[in-house]
Amino acid sequence: MGDVADRYRTVAAAFTARVDGTTSDGWDRPAPCEGWVARDVVRHLVEWVPGVLEAGAGVQVAAGPSVDDDPAGAWRALDAAIQALLDDPAASARPFDLPPMGAMPLETAIERLVLGDVLVHTWDLARATDQDETLLATEVTSLLAGMAPMGDAMRASGHFGPEVPVPADADDQTRLLAFTGRTP
Repeated sequence: MGDVADRYRTVAAAFTARVDGTTSDGWDRPAPCEGWVARDVVRHLVEWVPGVLEAGAGVQVAAGPSVDDDPAGAWRALDAAIQALLDDPAASARPFDLPPMGAMPLETAIERLVLGDVLVHTWDLARATDQDETLLATEVTSLLAGMAPMGDAMRASGHFGPEVPVPADADDQTRLLAFTGRTP
């Protein structure tokens, strides 16, 4: 197992803890992403990630339960599939090529695209369901450093809202959330 596999396992475990902490009535609470409820945070990952993996590497992820019927089961199925790819040296080295990112090993694509998405959406789910909003500090710092130079391109994609102003002395988690258009 590589560093990315271990990092993903840790980030995914934090998201899973928020999934497990969501009560049955919590899935329909408003999430920080405009127009979303908590269930939609899971839906986004369950629908978006498999499409990216298939488009970039030809990897097909078996569908889990419906997010509407079993959001926790849907997340667990996706999480297990991603972790299996990362834990398999042949699969994690598989070529991934999706414009505009270019060619790279699948493991690198998961690190650059999926790991950060799961990290930030951990906060979204926690905020929506009144759980601990603390994110993994080392991952927050790493993601913020990697995203900062790409702010204009990220916002041009339509996937991120405008950066929210924060005090100059804000911690990295606050800065990351504000950078991605969230109000911490």
